[in-house]
Amino acid sequence: MHTLIHNLYLCIKKYVFLPQNPKTVSMVKDLVKEGAVEALRKCFSSRMEFGTAGLRAAMGPGISCMNDLTIIQTTQGFCHYLEESLGNLKERGVVIGYDARAHPPSGGSSKRFASLAAAVFISRGVPVHLFSDITPTPFVVYWENGAQIVSPHDKGIAKAIEENLEPWPESWNTEEALKSPLLKDPYQDINTQYFKAIQKHCHHRDINKSSEVKIVHTSVHGVGHAFVQSAFKAFDLHPPFAVEEQKDPDPEFPTVKYPNPEEGEGVLTLSFALAEREGATVVLANDPDADRLAIAEKQESGQWRVFSGNELGALLGWWMFRCWKQQNSDAAAVKSLYMLSSTVSSKILRAIALKEGFHFEETLTGFKWMGNRARDLLNQDKTVLFAFEEAIGYMCSPSVLDKDGVSAAAIAGEMVSYLAMKKTSLSQQLTAIYTEYGYHISKNSYFICHDQDVIRSLFERLRNYSGKKDSYPTECGRFSISAVRDLTTGYDSNQPDNKAVLPTSKSSQMITFSFANGGVATMRTSGTEPKIKYYTELCAAPGNSDVTQLKKELDDLVDAIVKDFFEPEKNKLQPKPE
Repeated sequence: MHTLIHNLYLCIKKYVFLPQNPKTVSMVKDLVKEGAVEALRKCFSSRMEFGTAGLRAAMGPGISCMNDLTIIQTTQGFCHYLEESLGNLKERGVVIGYDARAHPPSGGSSKRFASLAAAVFISRGVPVHLFSDITPTPFVVYWENGAQIVSPHDKGIAKAIEENLEPWPESWNTEEALKSPLLKDPYQDINTQYFKAIQKHCHHRDINKSSEVKIVHTSVHGVGHAFVQSAFKAFDLHPPFAVEEQKDPDPEFPTVKYPNPEEGEGVLTLSFALAEREGATVVLANDPDADRLAIAEKQESGQWRVFSGNELGALLGWWMFRCWKQQNSDAAAVKSLYMLSSTVSSKILRAIALKEGFHFEETLTGFKWMGNRARDLLNQDKTVLFAFEEAIGYMCSPSVLDKDGVSAAAIAGEMVSYLAMKKTSLSQQLTAIYTEYGYHISKNSYFICHDQDVIRSLFERLRNYSGKKDSYPTECGRFSISAVRDLTTGYDSNQPDNKAVLPTSKSSQMITFSFANGGVATMRTSGTEPKIKYYTELCAAPGNSDVTQLKKELDDLVDAIVKDFFEPEKNKLQPKPE
């Protein structure tokens, strides 16, 4: 055991090029003293990798975590890649923003990391537009096209990081960098431009001004408070009531177990209490970096309904199209109109598009795909009206080619005010959408599995179901399967040549089953967590409004998929914790 620790320590020393953060050094030394081999292995066994949304990891010591050293190494690689890719980098520069997250034990914080990244670029003579205060993620532009990076850039950047691990002499020098004439602050300019740009999507200013509807907003200890207040002001909406205990940034997130409004009611307890006190009927909640939005509405029963991401996608998609239609009397214009969603999200936009005549496209999971596809369409002079993913992410304005919880909050506020004026609610409007375009009922969850071999064998079994290669199941329980698409191998039984149209990736597992009853189920691994996720939806034809029966049909389908395809007992899968 001591030899193992010693060898691990030598490995650590080889990787750690004299880090100048005494806190991470001290944390590693303590782990070595304690003989915490597993903890050390977790910290140093593998470098952070690109997932569905860039590089993500916890803050802490080691190459698998976010810390001063890994931020410098990552930025050096990125800087080198940009120098190779863009001939005029020193004229154009880079934009760096940060939020309020921090990890005091390791000395890491988003603000600290932003300063280190700025120092790296400035040391190479690259101008840096560094926001002087916390910002929502949507304020920071990504690649030069305004969207997140996709292949081959992610692979190129990862390779460049590996080739630039040793810190450059000036990379630690944040004090000098912050005094450099190459440093600019875009905060005020971007603030002004952003709130001007989103006003293009304000269509009912008079209703907003006179509306008596009361709305509560929580930023869940993140950065969203001031920006959502400003967005409401830009739309002439009355300011939403802010949850006092959660409106200021706090990296400890003291009032919630998980600072993720996708988790539903637990995150919204304080919001509901405030709404009851103020007589508000709608709650809006952003995640900590304000790029996602959750909405809840008080029902006539007095209970609160938290809408799913798919339900909000239906409401916002309907609203965006309705407003567009009012502004565009030319019947031919709809032929240049597009909406997008990720392949694991509801197909409701497809149903609306079929009836209304605009285009609907699916992309792979993650806004990096939707943002890049939106850019392609915009370059062809098409109109991209709306894009969404079921994980409460909405792109309501092409000014930001990514999910944006700030503009979505203001647009939702206007929709709520308009519906209130019509004496109807979000829930009633959702029912009207489903009545007109067909009910789309979804059920998503996941299993936890830390064993990669089990995950691999689970998916391989589905690919060789009858013992032969590429023999996928033709039924699941009593449900007949009509089509299979496997984006790991590139197989799609719906295509004439059996080849998938969407991009494929052997590094992640993803199979979609279409069922004869209108059901669709996707099973996929997470890019950042030890989870096997499933996304299921029953798409009914307009006129089939027996919701109880539809829900039972979907429940039965999910039960069959869990029993026959996941085999949780055999594979020792842990269900999602309640």
